Amino acid sequence: MAAHNGAPVQGAQVVGRVAALLRLVGRKPEGTSLQRLVRESGLTRPTVHRLLTSLAAEGLLEHDAGTGKWVLGPEVFLLGSVAAARFPMEDIARPSLRRLAAETGESAFFSIRRGDETVCVLREEGSFPVRSFVLHEGVRFPLGVASAGTAIMAFLPEEEQEALLGDWAAHAGGFAVGHPAELVRDSLERTRLTGYSVNPGLVLEGSWGMGAAVFDRQGRPAWALSLTGIEPRFRAERQEFLGKLLLEEAHRMTAKLQGA
Repeated sequence: MAAHNGAPVQGAQVVGRVAALLRLVGRKPEGTSLQRLVRESGLTRPTVHRLLTSLAAEGLLEHDAGTGKWVLGPEVFLLGSVAAARFPMEDIARPSLRRLAAETGESAFFSIRRGDETVCVLREEGSFPVRSFVLHEGVRFPLGVASAGTAIMAFLPEEEQEALLGDWAAHAGGFAVGHPAELVRDSLERTRLTGYSVNPGLVLEGSWGMGAAVFDRQGRPAWALSLTGIEPRFRAERQEFLGKLLLEEAHRMTAKLQGA
């Protein structure tokens, strides 16, 4: 269908809806219910069901008859395997994650920037038996929310930060309640001063995180390493130690990516 007077073509609208549903399903490894997908997508129930069924027919999604939830299908794995060859970040990030997890006992994560969000793509479990389960592969947060997003946003150009902060409620969505704009501004400033971010249980009470940005060849923050765990493991007396390790590994990764 052709576009008239600047109206989007129907096909592009469908692609956008399909992409949004795939991202929503991908946020939770255990799957997502139809009801939740309808609520979070803003689409009607018949539309969501029709798109999910079509995606399942192509192998991109599967419906778990036992739980009634929708999960990513085998075609997504195959496509991801091919894409991974073009983005060999695991080879660079995994050693840093293993060292962080081994030296701290906490769970270590690697997140990438995608537009105005961060997406967790890798994790390495630590040895400490009590863990935080806020973060896992596929989880997305708006920039400025959680430790990885704060670490990245803090080192963006000022005009980009102000564009996000200027419409903070729309950008942060449901996270804006626990992350008011002034608190985020303070957190960004502290991150620039120390080099690493601290999330004091703002996403989930009692679940703390720390992060450090990794920079691309142009010197822009494009990725982040982070550690998460329970509050007693992230008290002030230990933050300097954890921050130092995060910065060391972030600098090591940045040097490799920049060809130093």
